[in-house]
Formats: sequence, C-alpha cells, structure tokens
Amino acid sequence: MPSGTLLSPARRCVIGVDLGGTKTAAGVVDEDGTVHASGSRPTPATAGAAAILATAVGLVAGMLEQARAAGLEPVAVGIGSAGVINTLDGSVVSATDSLTGWAGTPLAAHVAEQSGLPAFAVNDVHAHNLGEHWVGASAGADSSLLVAVGTGVGGSLILAGAPHLGARAVAGHAGHLASPLAYDDGGRPLPCSCGRAGHVEAIASGPSIALLYRRLAGGDGAADPVSAVDVAVRAAAGEPLALRALTTGATAAGQAVGGLANMLDPSVVVVGGGVAGAGDLWWTPFRAALHAELMDPLADLPVVPAALGSGAAIVGAARFAYNRLSAELNAPQEHHHV
Repeated sequence: MPSGTLLSPARRCVIGVDLGGTKTAAGVVDEDGTVHASGSRPTPATAGAAAILATAVGLVAGMLEQARAAGLEPVAVGIGSAGVINTLDGSVVSATDSLTGWAGTPLAAHVAEQSGLPAFAVNDVHAHNLGEHWVGASAGADSSLLVAVGTGVGGSLILAGAPHLGARAVAGHAGHLASPLAYDDGGRPLPCSCGRAGHVEAIASGPSIALLYRRLAGGDGAADPVSAVDVAVRAAAGEPLALRALTTGATAAGQAVGGLANMLDPSVVVVGGGVAGAGDLWWTPFRAALHAELMDPLADLPVVPAALGSGAAIVGAARFAYNRLSAELNAPQEHHHV
C-alpha cells in the first residue's frame, strides 16, 4: 500500500477474490482498478466446501480490516471462482475434482452472510478477462478474447464491457474444443478432465504437456515425476523430447485459438496462464499455429500476453462486483399503485 497517502473515508473499494484449486487470493481494489493490499492462502482443495469457504471468508475479513484502516469504504465482495458459476445467485453449478465437493455451493450467499456486504461471483477466467479489459492488456478494446493456458485451458469473451456467459454459464471453456493433436500414437483420443476425450486441454495444458513428455520418454511418470515447468526448463536446455512436447502443446493451443478468432472476430486476443509463461519456445509455435488458422481479414489480429499476472482475477472479480452494483442501482424500480 502506498505510504504517506491519505485516502478519503468515502472512497469506495471492493474486495476482489480469486479462488482457485491451488491458491485463494484476495485484494482491496478501488474504483480505478488499483490494488491497495492483497494476501493469499493455500486452497484446502480436498477438504470440502466448508473448508474452502472458510479460507475465502478469512481472507476477505483480513482485507476488510486493511481497507478500513486505510480510509477506504468496502461496498461489496467480488469472487472469481473455479467451476461453472451461476452469476445470478453466485452459486457453483458444477466443478471438476480439483475442488472436492464444490458443486452446489452457495458461494456468494455465504460470503455475503459472513462479510455483511453484497457478494457476487463469476468464473475465474471471466474474472481474469475482466481485469485485463479494465486496466490490462486489452484496456480500451471493443471486445477481447482471453485464453488462459495453465493447469487447464480456459477462455472468456468480453463484449460491450461484459463477459459472454452463455445460456448455461458454460461459455468460455476453450479447452474443450476438439483438437487434431489430442491423440496417442495408436490413434486413440486422449482423456480430458471434463470426462470426454480428444480435447485441447488433453494436449495443451501444463499437466498434459508433462504427461506427453513422459510418454515420449517411454515412461509412466513414476520414475520421473516431471512437471510442465521441468519440461520447459529441459526444452530451454535443448532436450529434443521436451521441446517436442512443449511445441505440440503450444501448436494445439494455437490451432484452437485461431479457430475461435475466426468464429468470434475479437478486437484483440489476450493469452495468459502459467504455460504461456514458458517464453519464446512456447510462443513461437503457438503464434505460428494460430496465424496459420486465421482467415485473411484477421491477418493483423493483435495477439498479446496478459499484462496483470496473477492479480488479474482479483481485479476482474472486483470489476464484476462494481458492474453488478451499478446495474442494480440503475435498474428500473417497480411502482405499485393503489
């Protein structure tokens, strides 16, 4: 937090929360998108919904205390969460096994009850995109497509300042497009985290790249529990199998994003996630595959790295809450006549 700065007691802020399978983070975000304080705790992902909620509520309580001490007035909590989120009531519609017992959780209602503030929830990748669109890589763009390549492969499309959520809150699952590269040497589709097979996430995500490397090396991973980070390091050192695995994942991601761009025609594509942080060894084949897919009118489509790093979803979750507060304030009021 900036030292020596006196903030007006009436200056509003929102507590933004990024609730993921590995870490839960929160921050105090003002109306300019500036984060004044932040903190994080490991997510007790296998301990059940009650423990996951308790971690989030504890972080929010700490951020509320810091906000008020700085003269900021918290007006809401915004949450970007893993899983399919019903943004109308902030509940978790469905979730993968990365968060045990998360499906069905009344996320926003519980946080609102515990914090005493209105709370709103949205999928974490939509939150990431909202953050980048507000004060990051796509700020000022009419529309933006964000694809995050990390533990999974997620996506989000922003139109007119708001994420396109879809009829069932499932819009944005870029990792579950079919990929021509998501097959083993025997021609069988690779299993995906969604329970289907042959999807982009099954070849392009961090764990999938690590698994491909182990397969190429002729092992099952028991003797060499290599991670995607290890693969990137080995690829940078010139190891051919590591470079092949990383390139294959990047190519699959690029093909998928190019196809999405053809369909959606966004103003800009923003790419984030831990795998995209592998550097040029990932970005070069990714860009080549993406541009090979693009229709001619999209030849100059900007494709840029995410700018806000790990704080993007905190900022975007706060933006989602600001937007919801504004929408509720401006909603037409019912008039009853007697």
